[in-house]
Amino acid sequence: MVDTATREPKLKPFVVERRAPGIRGSAERLREVVDSRELLAFLAWRDLTVRYKQTTVGALWAVLQPLLLAAAFTLFFGKLAGLDADGVSYALATFVALLPWQLVAFGVFAASDSVVRGQDLVTRVYFPRILFPLAPFAVALVDFCAAFAVALVWVTIASPSLTLAIAWVPVFLLLALATSVGVGCWLAALNVRFRDVQLAVPLLVQLWFFCTPIAYPSSIVPEQWRVAYAVNPMVTAVDGFRAALLGSPQLELPAVLVSVAVAVTVALTGVAFFWRTEDTIADVV
Repeated sequence: MVDTATREPKLKPFVVERRAPGIRGSAERLREVVDSRELLAFLAWRDLTVRYKQTTVGALWAVLQPLLLAAAFTLFFGKLAGLDADGVSYALATFVALLPWQLVAFGVFAASDSVVRGQDLVTRVYFPRILFPLAPFAVALVDFCAAFAVALVWVTIASPSLTLAIAWVPVFLLLALATSVGVGCWLAALNVRFRDVQLAVPLLVQLWFFCTPIAYPSSIVPEQWRVAYAVNPMVTAVDGFRAALLGSPQLELPAVLVSVAVAVTVALTGVAFFWRTEDTIADVV
């Protein structure tokens, strides 16, 4: 196992390399990413140490943030507005929903500005530029694991009916990751050319939040709109987490298929667009 804290990966001198178009070029780039996994681990470790440097509670923020948000939502939406969570604890259902959302929100925020923040490195040495928007998701996964451990304890105490459905959690986690990596790659590439993107990202993520059933159950959406609602892949990701851990709600196959199709499309087009602009990033950033 590579000790990323003490060993920095070797970098090649900066040289602009043109790839063959199409599947062949994509295969070459993918192979480069795999070969650069040590650098990816180093970038992720750097981001993780910077994120919690000089903090009092350190990685506990990964747990405190969703807990405090869940408490706020429970007070204002659960108690005052009278929203329920399909028969399960509103506070627990909200906390479970925040697990994939926090991963996506942090990853997209950090990935969108990652290339611009690393411009000094981009213009000096050569390496797969896509490592910049990928590294924040490794950090987000560390935070997710810490919060997920708390969720498991909470679910076990509050709902002893934890079943083998929990095995579906990695599937819905992959759905959330595919969506957010695709969005992060799109935004990272666009932000190099249009700095307005970084200013728009907070608003876009906030709108995305309200379009995702976190503070409310997806059951309040009229049935005839459920498939259209699932065009947002995070709808299925969040509902999937709730179903896997809490047994509610029941997922509808057409909506799941729509979410999966959109997530795959966003991921593939986002990565393809980033690779398409990768060779000129150093000239523009």
